[in-house]
Parts: sequence; C-alpha cells; structure tokens
Amino acid sequence: MRAASCMADTRRFVAPQAWVGGRWERDVLLVAQDGLWQQVRAGCTAGERAAAEPLPGPVLPGLVNGHSHAFQRAIAGLTEANAQGHDDFWSWRDRMYAAALRITPQQLEAVAAFLYAELLRAGYTQVCEFHYLHNDADGRPYADPLEMAMALVRAAQRTGIGLTLLPTLYMRSGFSATGLRDDQRRFASTPGSVLRIAEAVRRADATGAVTAGIALHSLRAVDEGALEETAQAARAAALPVHIHVAEQQQEVDDCLRRHGQRPVEWLLAHANLDARWNLVHATQASRPELEAVQRCGASIVLCPSTEANLGDGIFDLPRWLEIGGRWSVGSDSHVTRSWMEELRLLEYAQRLVLKQRNVAARGRRQTETASVLYQAAVDGGSAAAGLPLGGLAVGQRADFCVVDAQAPALAGVPPEHTLSALVFSSPEAPMVRVCVGGRDVSLDLPAAAYGAAMQALWP
Repeated sequence: MRAASCMADTRRFVAPQAWVGGRWERDVLLVAQDGLWQQVRAGCTAGERAAAEPLPGPVLPGLVNGHSHAFQRAIAGLTEANAQGHDDFWSWRDRMYAAALRITPQQLEAVAAFLYAELLRAGYTQVCEFHYLHNDADGRPYADPLEMAMALVRAAQRTGIGLTLLPTLYMRSGFSATGLRDDQRRFASTPGSVLRIAEAVRRADATGAVTAGIALHSLRAVDEGALEETAQAARAAALPVHIHVAEQQQEVDDCLRRHGQRPVEWLLAHANLDARWNLVHATQASRPELEAVQRCGASIVLCPSTEANLGDGIFDLPRWLEIGGRWSVGSDSHVTRSWMEELRLLEYAQRLVLKQRNVAARGRRQTETASVLYQAAVDGGSAAAGLPLGGLAVGQRADFCVVDAQAPALAGVPPEHTLSALVFSSPEAPMVRVCVGGRDVSLDLPAAAYGAAMQALWP
C-alpha cells in the first residue's frame, strides 16, 4: 500500500480494551506510522499510557465491506411491495434497473457519499464497490470513460472511507444471449474498457486509500473468452477478482443447460482460481464445490441481509467453517449498513435451518459465536480489498473504531462478552470514533445532498 505524505507521521493511542488476534486484550498500545500499524502491544506500561492518546471505549479493527452496489442504496425500502404476483430475485432485478437507468453521475456521488458515511459510522473502513454503471442513460459511452467511476472515487475521498473500485465486465443478458437487454444498456463493457478504468483509478489517488480490482459480473453475463482474457490481465497486474456466482437456483439450472456444469464447478474447471478470487454469494454451492474452492485458496463474500431480502437461499456456513474457508462480509444492496446485523443474520439463518444454536462456534470448534464470525470477517477482508487490512497487527493499515461504551447494548456486560453483546444484543452500539490509515474521519452524514438526489430520482 502506498502511504500518503499527509499520513507521514506517528500517532500513539492506548485502548483500555482492544480486539487483537481474535481476542480481547487490555491496555493495548497502538502506534501508527505512515498509515500502518508499527506497534500493537497489550499490557503497556504507565509511562507508555501517559505518552499516548487515550481511547474512550472498546476498540475494534475496521472491517472491509466486501461487496457493494452503491447506487442500490437509493432503492433500499422501496421494493418491498408485491404488485406483480410472484416476486423473486428476478422481478426485484427489473425494479432495480429503474434506478440504474435514471441515476446521474452527480446523483451517484451524492448517494454513494451518504452510504459511505453510513458504512463508516457502522465500523466499515474499506468498501469493495462492484461497479457496472459505465455508460450514460442512453447507453452511450461518456466522453470521459471514468465519469461514473470517478463519482464513486470522489464520494470515498469526501468521506474518508477506503475504496476498492471493481470495474465490472458485463457483456450479455444470459448464457444463450449474444448481447445485453435494452434495460441493461448502461452496463456494456469490454475486457479492455474495465481494465483501463481499473488502471486509471489506481493512478488517480496518491494516498493508497483508493485502489482497484476487477469484477466479472457473472457467468451468465460474460463469455468464456472474455473471462479468460480479463482474468489473465488481472493476474498480471496482481488485482483481486470478484464474481457473482451460484446466487440463485435458476442461474445454476441455466448453467447446467448451457455448459453441463454448475457455475462453481465450471469456474473450478476453467478459471484457474487462486487466492486473488472472491466468489460473491455462492449460495447454491455444493459441499464438494466448496471443498475445491477452499483448496484453491479463493475466498467467498457473504451478504446475508441481501441474500435474505432477495430470497437467494442460505449458504452452507458450517461446512465452509469446518474446512477453514476464508470469507468476508458485504452489504451488497444496502438494505442494512450494519456488519453487526449481517453477522447476526448469518448465524440466525443457520439456527433456523438446523434447529441448533451457536452454529459458527461449533464449525470452528470454539466457544463464542460472535468471536468466530467477527474474526473471520476481519481475516477475509484483505483478500477482498487487495490491501493489508487484517486487523490490529503490525504492517496492516491503521484502521480502527471506538465503540460507545455507554450504549444500551453494552449495559452491564462483562468486558469479555463485549463482542457477543455487539452482535446479539439490540439496539446496536454505535461507533463514536473511526480512523482510516491512522487519521480520524467525520461521522457526519451528508444528508442534504443525499436528500436532493433522492427527490430528483423519485419525484
């Protein structure tokens, strides 16, 4: 990660309680230099405490939000009425396209800035933006091919959140199609166009807080040749690669008809998966497929609130944990912007299906479910973002959040149970301070610009 000149200083903090290496530690000295952790040490001395800035509550590492479609924040809560008879992912998608076809670069920037501020307030410090709104409302390329991408970059820079922009290849409407539907006209792209956006974004920010990877929308949207070309270029540039896969049963059925293989099965056979790959959802993946993905070193990005909202199904978390699979968490369509709710829903879905409790803890042969879920989300973030974001550890980016110790969710809770109360006790405890790369960010919401954008979108 490149360090910004504005980060070229040393800051010293002391936390009364901090989450380090998968457990709570007391009196933790945190020293950040050039935006990275230089020292992280529990049990610091009175002299070290006196020379450091005291933090007022429990300290958590910032989390990576591994999957975001920022523009979909503009429809959160607006698709919950069924006026079409049968309602599922595909009918929701048609309604989502109404926003995709209308939103302007200026509105996208306002919506994204509001969203990114919400994510910071929740304790996310990096967001992986799966970006496929490339063209204007008529489907024509903008004079500046970076028009929409830079709206997202500016939103991230305004709020202070880290951004991994994932320009997304989207070429056809389905496995048997030769092109896009008219209502997908803004998504049109080529391997060359998305790679040029990624390269330009990586050059556009000198701080290292904004970087880029590559996304392939899905197997139904990208043919084999384009997938191979894009993946090879991403490998040569050491970029993370993200792809929606096996989210819906219909996608699995369509892939079987087209290729004679299930989506994850096809990727394993044709895409040379490795540790740079992040498979988004994988809701319908079978156990043998998950075991093969784990052997490749690829990660999975889970988005429990969106998967529930869209009726996707339930990921086989017990098996993925049992085999040591790596994963991150994302808020996707942003029906919630809280990682606490994502982790709670992830566990509760398993409990409802299996009629058991503390499923994640058993999957990792540990005792505390919240610890397993949270640490896994921390550990998987670096792979999703393509940056050193692995928590409060030397060499990782100096991101942290301070939890409001006076929040009702923590009232009377022994310190060792703080994380369990954060995940499983509502209302959620807010963050009172967030730092990205060792620098404080504002937790104010840019509500006026967001409100104006929403009024223009939905008059």
